[in-house]
Amino acid sequence: MFGSDQGLVGRFNEVIVEFAVHELKTLPGKIAKIWAVGDRAHALLADTGVAPVDLLSVPTSVNAITSLVGQILIEIEAALEHGNVGEVYVFHNHPRFGAVYEPVSERLVPLDHTWQNKLAAMAWPTKNLPEVIEGAESALRAFVRGYLFVLLFQACAESLASENASRLAAMQRAEKNIADILEDLNRTFRRVRQESIDEELFDVISGFEALTGRRRLA
Repeated sequence: MFGSDQGLVGRFNEVIVEFAVHELKTLPGKIAKIWAVGDRAHALLADTGVAPVDLLSVPTSVNAITSLVGQILIEIEAALEHGNVGEVYVFHNHPRFGAVYEPVSERLVPLDHTWQNKLAAMAWPTKNLPEVIEGAESALRAFVRGYLFVLLFQACAESLASENASRLAAMQRAEKNIADILEDLNRTFRRVRQESIDEELFDVISGFEALTGRRRLA
């Protein structure tokens, strides 16, 4: 589950955690482990007590996504080899138009017959058919690993894009609030200044009338 460690993201972590917990409770079987990307998402998940939560660091740039995805794949392969995990799901925020995002989920493994039949029905883009050189098993493992790598990389990139969109929306709201406050302060300043000018003019007029009244009496 991909979260965020940065500020000014609103309910970014709360949204994905609430969505993930709700979806996980609807799935059959026992939840073995959750990998949380980000300290804040990790803390929120730990508070729910749904399952043991491991912590992964949020990539600070696009170039750092590759190492994170590689680490996730190692964790998944280790869990599958030990027989502790039968299905793996990924949860992340998906960017929509503008600064809007929505939580989504996708099952990574197992790659069932539905997925295999859909893949087999796809037409090959060229007339040159692929040829396996080093054996079908090693080629299949490399293909599956590459497929999972692309899905995880996309999920992480979309999460970062949603995070930046959320931060941009928060900054725009803050900028608008600052502009509204400045407008109110300028309006108040002009009103107070005008009242001060009116009061000074009133004092001048009152003093003038008092002086001219005394001269007439004299």
